[in-house]
Amino acid sequence: MSNTALVQARVEPDMRDAVNSVLADNGLDIPTAIRIYFAKILRVGGIPFDVRTYNAETIAAMEEANRVSRDPHAKSYASFAELVADLDNDDDG
Repeated sequence: MSNTALVQARVEPDMRDAVNSVLADNGLDIPTAIRIYFAKILRVGGIPFDVRTYNAETIAAMEEANRVSRDPHAKSYASFAELVADLDNDDDG
């Protein structure tokens, strides 16, 4: 590479060695993997995987949403207007 810039990062030796082993098993080395990662960031316009972390309340809400989405007896609506109408009916009683 004719015109390059040096990128350095500190990681734990055990992590570096484990990553190096995985990459070697796939015919890659760390510098090549970093170049691939950087190219992917440019291609997608951001980090190419989810890096968010969730608190316990958010995780519980997501698990509840998954349970409800699989529940054949859960109430469902064809439109937002139908939902609002149902909520208005519940307020009347």
